Amino acid sequence: MADKEKVLVIVNPASGTGKQKSAVKAIVKQADKINFDLEIKKTEYPHHAFEIASQAAADGYDIVVAVGGDGTINEVASGLVDTPTKMGIIPCGSGNGLARCLKIPLAPEKAMEVLNDNKMKRIDTMLINGHFCASIAGIGFDALIAKEFQERPKNKRGLQSYLQLIATEYPKYEANTFKLEINGKTSIHKAMFICFANANQFGFNAMVAPDSRIDDGLIDICIVKNIPLISATPTALLLMTKNITLSPRVKIIKASSVKVFCNLNEWANIDGEAIKIGKTLDISIKHKSLRVIC
Repeated sequence: MADKEKVLVIVNPASGTGKQKSAVKAIVKQADKINFDLEIKKTEYPHHAFEIASQAAADGYDIVVAVGGDGTINEVASGLVDTPTKMGIIPCGSGNGLARCLKIPLAPEKAMEVLNDNKMKRIDTMLINGHFCASIAGIGFDALIAKEFQERPKNKRGLQSYLQLIATEYPKYEANTFKLEINGKTSIHKAMFICFANANQFGFNAMVAPDSRIDDGLIDICIVKNIPLISATPTALLLMTKNITLSPRVKIIKASSVKVFCNLNEWANIDGEAIKIGKTLDISIKHKSLRVIC
């Protein structure tokens, strides 16, 4: 009989929507005891998931499982990138963008079936001014919403809260001017936001880059121009129905890297977390740099 695979489960008790307890129960009950030698660790402070995952990879664990939202998944993935260790995902967040993109079920019991099947896929990751990104990043209105959303109490998150926040902030927001350098060419864009997509969505199945492939070595740069309030609802419907490219106010460019210059100190939305990044962004892709069970 082959040796069991060493599996470390990282649980962020403070992450997501409070589904962690049921997720842990599903893991303990359903884990493949024949092929997996399982351990569980809980995070105790911010960025602890990254530290645990990095050490697990260094210690030769075969699989590290992230139990939490996109922020937790980002931390675990950043500790495993460019290593042989595979990442599993049991989604417990609000948007669950990467899990949805990879078609990992949101129900813990179903997600465990995927983990037990142990089918691995290599996916791309991104770097934004040195910050690791597994799924999606954005600047402008996108980042503002991420910042406001993460400041809300955990029990006040979810799709309804997210949509209410957009409805409140959108009428007050002014588009900004950005200079982009892509493939040696410079262009100027006045935009509500610019999204840099490795995966195809923000979460909640809001498909900002419906044609994006997570293993093609390319970033989908989605430039969204100023959208009048009267057009906001139809555009939102296009976003939620995988048809955002039909909007005349949306332009998508594919590239392996991009440099962005803005006239304000910008916040960036990186895998759902708001991070202040300054006036210049360097964004690049790392092709097939992360092994994921999906």
